[in-house]
Amino acid sequence: MKPTKTHWISGLAATTLALLTPALRASEADIRIPDLQSVSFFNGALSGPTLLLLGLAVCAIGAIFGWVQYLQTKALPVHRSMSDVSNIIWETCKTYLMQQGKFLVLLWVLIAICMGYYFGALEGNSAKHVAVILGASVLGILGSYGVAWFGIRINTVANSRAAFSALKGNPLATLSIPLRSGMSVGLLLVAIELFFMICILRFLPTSLAGPCFIGFAIGESLGASALRICGGIFTKIADIGADLMKIVFNLPEDDPRNPGVVADCTGDNAGDSVGPTADGFETYGVTGVALIAFLALALISDSHLCGTLIVWLFAMRILMVLTSLFSYFLNEAVSKALFSKLRDFNLEHPLTNLIWITSLISIAVTFVASRLLLGDLPGHEGLWWVLSAIISFGTLAGALIPEFTKIFTSTESRHVQEVVISSRQGGASLNILSGFVAGNFSAFWQGLIILGLMFGAWRFSQNPAVLTIMPAEFLFAAPIFAFGLVAFGFLGMGPVTIAVDSFGPVTDNAQSVYELSQIEGRSGIGAEIEKDFGFKADFEHAKHLLEKGDGAGNTFKATAKPVLIGTAVVGATTMVFGIIMMLEKLFPDTIGRLSLVHPEPIMGLLMGGAVVYWFTGASTQAVVTGAYRAVVYIKENMKLDAKTATTAASKEVVKICTQYAQKGMVNIFVVIFCFALSLALFNPFFFIGYLIGIAFFGLFQAIFMANAGGAWDNAKKIVEVELKQKGTPLHAATVVGDTVGDPFKDTSSVSLNPVIKFTTLFGLLAVEIAVKMDPATKHLLGGAIFLVGLIFVYRSFYGMRIPAEKKA
Repeated sequence: MKPTKTHWISGLAATTLALLTPALRASEADIRIPDLQSVSFFNGALSGPTLLLLGLAVCAIGAIFGWVQYLQTKALPVHRSMSDVSNIIWETCKTYLMQQGKFLVLLWVLIAICMGYYFGALEGNSAKHVAVILGASVLGILGSYGVAWFGIRINTVANSRAAFSALKGNPLATLSIPLRSGMSVGLLLVAIELFFMICILRFLPTSLAGPCFIGFAIGESLGASALRICGGIFTKIADIGADLMKIVFNLPEDDPRNPGVVADCTGDNAGDSVGPTADGFETYGVTGVALIAFLALALISDSHLCGTLIVWLFAMRILMVLTSLFSYFLNEAVSKALFSKLRDFNLEHPLTNLIWITSLISIAVTFVASRLLLGDLPGHEGLWWVLSAIISFGTLAGALIPEFTKIFTSTESRHVQEVVISSRQGGASLNILSGFVAGNFSAFWQGLIILGLMFGAWRFSQNPAVLTIMPAEFLFAAPIFAFGLVAFGFLGMGPVTIAVDSFGPVTDNAQSVYELSQIEGRSGIGAEIEKDFGFKADFEHAKHLLEKGDGAGNTFKATAKPVLIGTAVVGATTMVFGIIMMLEKLFPDTIGRLSLVHPEPIMGLLMGGAVVYWFTGASTQAVVTGAYRAVVYIKENMKLDAKTATTAASKEVVKICTQYAQKGMVNIFVVIFCFALSLALFNPFFFIGYLIGIAFFGLFQAIFMANAGGAWDNAKKIVEVELKQKGTPLHAATVVGDTVGDPFKDTSSVSLNPVIKFTTLFGLLAVEIAVKMDPATKHLLGGAIFLVGLIFVYRSFYGMRIPAEKKA
């Protein structure tokens, strides 16, 4: 019988469990959270536990806001022809989510075996203790999955409402619908993640809280990795399949006769809604866990200071919800004053204003709150402003990085204009080359931005106020703490980052819903709308407005990607510290062995870079093969004499997308898992180099690919909206460029973020397992698992490749 993916995963899990036999019991390496009962502020007027309970109330506010926005969006007026289309998209998305849920269960079993082995067999914890930790990992997965479900639901309600609103001709009113949808997702995401983490910290015993944080972070990272990678592959198979039909059959955008259009709409949500939402949820959790782990390990000798700083971090997170909510309402008022009476304006401006308003307010609140909470900390009088300054570097990055991204991806960008100009005479060839130029330049400049912010954080970390909180043996780690705070600051405006990212799939879907509804062709539709809804529909301006909204959505989808990948890389440095501290207990010369004069970390760097390029190829290969299958099917089943594609044909395209997304994900996940475990078993110092290599190679690869893809995407949008040259050779050239950019920006680049964080988190567990085994056993086991990884590397291409066509 041919082995299935279930057999592969279960067999690998069984093999791993059978071979993991420790030769010795090492010292305790779990994170120990200090008792927070002694933490208080304002001369004892507010205790740490009480502040955390107030945080739960703020989480409730964020969750209520998200739910109310959903109800208000659902209550907006919409024509039945459009709501019917959005319901079809939702039902398709729901089927996809159910399949992904089953897939996540299989992946969790593999991780649960390793976690159970470590916390149970190695650490000697009780079955109840291990069950609680595994339960925390399930909460992490359910959190990622749940917010993704909510995001896809509100987006598929908002898409038809935005499409119908465009008929009124008021661009600000239309813009507000997808932005409201995105903001509800962003706030709900942060509120739920913060709720779970506060509950772990507040209600679990200190001996359980640390391991549960690790379990929670691994669970949400696993969920985000699967949803991001699968969604990225799915959406680009559908997008390419639908787009190429414009050239093959000379079809207009989102033609109802094209069986790939419904799959494309589903993919917009699977890739651009589910993926970023789960990714954002994970990013919040993992960054927080990294900082908590750092403080618990570095300040173990000063439990009061450690507890105070942990509660302060949670206070900053609680305030993020409130500042984002306030900034959203403030920006809404400003936008109404500036744009409400305009029939046409740059739709990027209100979104840009929201980002900057949130960033500046967040920085101000950080300083004020830190002064109030840490200003009178005995013996650390200047600590509050130094930590606030370091966090502010990250918060500022949350606004600066989008600005630099727009330089390379906006419809007003000179780089994007260059892509269009080069396409006029050079066709698809020069179009693609110009996009490569934009991506490469963007990686250079955004790399400098991140470097500059980290440099500033490093300089502030050398302030005596920071150095004095570090034990003498950990003075070298002050910059690592600063880098973690920069990543934390990136997320100071996290709800807004997710909001402008989630704006994109709604505007993209809205344009598709408009075309698929065929509302213009309905008999007497103008009179019907005027009678039932009280306004005179402007169909031509509505299409123009929706296309402009899609262009703005493309730009702001692009701006969120470098922020998330930057957070992953900067935050990963803090998590690696946990591995180094654990090794310090066993190898006194750990720091020296991580020097670049030693071969292990250098070779690890090279291995990490190699894996980044394999991952890029493997994820793109899944898209290529799936798109090939989709294109063949669509070409064979296109009925140009029909008004719409059949439901059966549309479902078959969705099935093809799902099939290849999951095939690709199985190959990718098994390799990532096997390499993380096997390389940790080989040599921990090699493995640390490997983690750093993945992070830094991945940073530049992701920025290059994301921004090149964004440039190609909006070059096509310029031709369609501003030049109005659909169906021309110029348009065909930009369509080809966009299909190249599709897996660049929405599959490979964005998926590197959860891959980096999952590898680092699971790596912490893997190294702890490795150091507790005798050399002969772990090297044998490492070799076996590495071989399994190489088999799946082989399968990721040769098991996914397009078969050769048979000769006539």
